Amino acid sequence: MYSVWLTEDEQRVWRDHLTMTNRLQAEMNRQLQRDCGLSLADYDVLVAVDEQPGCRISVLGDRLGWEQSRVSHQLRRMSDRGLVERTGAKDDRRAATVALTRTGRNALRTAAPGHAELVREVVFADLRPADLRAVGRWTAGVLQALSRRP
Repeated sequence: MYSVWLTEDEQRVWRDHLTMTNRLQAEMNRQLQRDCGLSLADYDVLVAVDEQPGCRISVLGDRLGWEQSRVSHQLRRMSDRGLVERTGAKDDRRAATVALTRTGRNALRTAAPGHAELVREVVFADLRPADLRAVGRWTAGVLQALSRRP
């Protein structure tokens, strides 16, 4: 039986994880804004759509882990800036799909090297291969546990 409270070690690791995640997202956002005028949300959408062109907007939300309203607002802002285009799905007129525009593809190409450099420098530079595999197993396990929740 589990205690109601996290153990001291669990609490320390959990709080450090939350702090790390928040600080890393803020730093990625600053780097993207400074280097190419994109937000981290813009970049996340560009990457997801690039990996699955013409995906349904509902699928995009699932991939990003975002609520549908957040996806819709983000796509509207990005569409207004010419980064993505929304169209009706060919097989279902009620479903919309999203694709990168030429401007969106160029923005992604411009943003990716600096973003990858930051992530490599801050997250992976001091990580040993065995540690990388352990972190990979841990994150995969958490994601799998979350996917089983209603």
